[in-house]
Amino acid sequence: MAGKLETSPERPVSVRRVNELVGGWIERLGPIWVEGEVAQLNSKPNWALSYVTLRDTQANASVPVTCRTSLLRDGTVTVGSQVVLHAKPAFYQARGSFSLMAAEFRPVGEGELLARIERLKQALAAEGLFDPRLKRTPPFLPRRVGLITGRGSDAERDVLNIARERWPEVDVAVRNTAVQGARAVPEILAALAELDAEEAVEVIIIARGGGSVQDLLPFSEETLVRAVSRARTPVVSAIGHAMDTPLLDNVADVRAATPTDAAKRVVPDVVEERRRIAEARARTADALRRWVQREEQALAQLRSRPALADPLLAVTRRAEELDAARLRLRRGVAAVLERQEAAVAGLRGKISALGPAATLARGYAVVQVQPRDGSGDQVVTTIGQAPPGSQLRIRVTDGAVTAAAMGVRPAD
Repeated sequence: MAGKLETSPERPVSVRRVNELVGGWIERLGPIWVEGEVAQLNSKPNWALSYVTLRDTQANASVPVTCRTSLLRDGTVTVGSQVVLHAKPAFYQARGSFSLMAAEFRPVGEGELLARIERLKQALAAEGLFDPRLKRTPPFLPRRVGLITGRGSDAERDVLNIARERWPEVDVAVRNTAVQGARAVPEILAALAELDAEEAVEVIIIARGGGSVQDLLPFSEETLVRAVSRARTPVVSAIGHAMDTPLLDNVADVRAATPTDAAKRVVPDVVEERRRIAEARARTADALRRWVQREEQALAQLRSRPALADPLLAVTRRAEELDAARLRLRRGVAAVLERQEAAVAGLRGKISALGPAATLARGYAVVQVQPRDGSGDQVVTTIGQAPPGSQLRIRVTDGAVTAAAMGVRPAD
């Protein structure tokens, strides 16, 4: 490389000289192999040269490529194709433009693309971007749903139609972007950032229909995967069909098999929910009625018990028992009294029969002697108790006679 070009306001160089120097520096680079995605392709069969814009899949950078039209006639190179080309850097001095002059195109095979995606998947998984603990559950009834998809696409129609069938009042903020090719990743990133910054948006769906590995390649781009992992809002991935698995599925909070499935996962079915509410109400009302019936039956059983049917029944029964006991006691006492009265009457009869009064009434008399010591009258049963001169008292039926013993005579 030549030394630094010395210039000054007094000694400037011409434009031609600048282009010559730049062209010389670029041409010394020599032929190189370059990989990228075909972002634009301008070619016609009658053109000698065709013009391609090659985009870097990992960064916002592109380079113009010029090639012979014959290199493109086999149809393997199209917009969105992943290619490796052999080209020589060229600088066109007349107009001061840079381009790669391609001599060969080699489309990157699907197997190689899948292998690269797998290597990137393992690297991102090792960083923890796919950790299930990082995934968030979308709200059951989101206030506003963000949708990133292609304009007028089947995916957009499927999501909107299913969402509005399930919940007519659903609020969907649609952001239409490219979903394949060079513009897809930048536009999806911009739409994601816009929806993620909107406070009312509570879940974001990224959707597109199925396609080839190259068609779905933007959804395995590292920049998009990292942007989704940093998003504040839960993201639902609905890319392609059930068998399509771009890396976006691994980092998204929810992976839907199809755009239709995404709408069903995000938007509740208002008819189904109302049916469930009605069933829940019916079950609740039925359970409440059964509970009330059980309680009523329990109360009826309690009320039918003697203690509650007649709260005074126990007192009444005890009063009746007391009355019966009192009656039995009275009867027992009366019976005892009667027996005792009969016994007394019998004893009284015996006493009357055996007593001296009865004997006196039959004409007999009781003789009592009055001792001289004044110890009390004694009934005379022998003649020895009433010697002559003794003072006697003779009791008869109607009174007593005082007499004196004149003499005694033994019995015959």
